Amino acid sequence: MALLSRHSIEPGPLPKHAQLKEILTEVCHDDLRPGDSLPSERVLEEVFGVSRITVRRAIGDMVADGTVESFRGKGTFVAKRPLRSDLSLGSFTAEMTQQGAEPSAMILVSERAEPPESVAQFLGDGPHVHLVRVRLGDGLPYSVDDGWYNAHLAPGLLGRSVHKSVYSILASEFDVPIDEAEQVCTAAAATADVGRALGIDVGQPVLRIRRLSSSRGRPVEVCTSTYRPDRYTLRMRLHGGRE
Repeated sequence: MALLSRHSIEPGPLPKHAQLKEILTEVCHDDLRPGDSLPSERVLEEVFGVSRITVRRAIGDMVADGTVESFRGKGTFVAKRPLRSDLSLGSFTAEMTQQGAEPSAMILVSERAEPPESVAQFLGDGPHVHLVRVRLGDGLPYSVDDGWYNAHLAPGLLGRSVHKSVYSILASEFDVPIDEAEQVCTAAAATADVGRALGIDVGQPVLRIRRLSSSRGRPVEVCTSTYRPDRYTLRMRLHGGRE
């Protein structure tokens, strides 16, 4: 294949499977798009002059780090790029749209209820709006959002479509723009409910972000988002402090 012709495996200290992984990873990022198929194992053997064991080890390593997905009887395909967040006040919907994916949500809970004490300490006495949503990008699950919203500031929120951005609804329909938030990121293990929603095994590592959001000094949201780490990454830009 033409996209492989500029690459070769050379004698040296780096094992052949590691060289092949580097080559195929570069091809995935530079020449292919998510969902495109990689050349077959037989083609890779012939092009690079390596054994089937070498090819399978390279592809297995790429599956492990999330670069590709392999399906028995179908082949190996470039995996979806992880959603990248710059830790801004933007919504999940805005982040997905900016990165070329179609956002949507599956609603698991939509109710007006008394919040747990940890939520009431921030939002005040309830009842408040409780939404649990599986957030999707191009139909794939990225996170489970368990959010509580101040019903005194957005009393009609349950009557709106919350399959996309709640932040947009709060700003445009209730004049409650989110302008400040505090959030904490932790590692956690997937529970049975989260695993079922995200399509992962119970106990698999997940990224959990708890956000307390405000609008003009008024408490608006307490939301715990649990992400598949293979589909979501955090990026931070750091600067040296002044002495």
